[in-house]
Amino acid sequence: MELPRPLVLVDVDGVLNPAWSHAPGYRGHWVFPGGLAHRLLLNPSHGQMLTELAEVAGAELVWASYWRNRANTWVAPRVGLPPLRFVPIPRRWGPRTRPSPGSWKACHVAVWAGQRPFVWFEDDADAVSRLASQPGLGRHLMVKVDPVTGLTDSHVEQARAWLGDLHR
Repeated sequence: MELPRPLVLVDVDGVLNPAWSHAPGYRGHWVFPGGLAHRLLLNPSHGQMLTELAEVAGAELVWASYWRNRANTWVAPRVGLPPLRFVPIPRRWGPRTRPSPGSWKACHVAVWAGQRPFVWFEDDADAVSRLASQPGLGRHLMVKVDPVTGLTDSHVEQARAWLGDLHR
């Protein structure tokens, strides 16, 4: 039985937009989603890194971020990515549950991805730990990214190795 096409899920803040990075290539951008000023620190080489990862693995790149479709307007062109599908993560959660933003995101990613294999580049420790407890998930790898430094070659290589093992 052939596995469904894997997903490469990408968060924005903390992954593509780190708090601070000394790595070369990052550029500051002021963007205005919803009319509010937001500073992004982005590296245009990340688009090529992620595109090549998806192509080699036969995977689909998808936003898994509270930026949702806004990432296609404000982030994708600045890092060299085409418009991508996105996990529809609602911004607000119910007053009775009050989960952390990372736990809330992990629940919605789990439902959306279901049995499809996926790699998720994510910086939120709550999302990483919550995903592990979600029932019914297919094979997956959480690549924990340091939100201070953001996505690195090492993270992408870890994902590439795991995705390569899916096909063996």
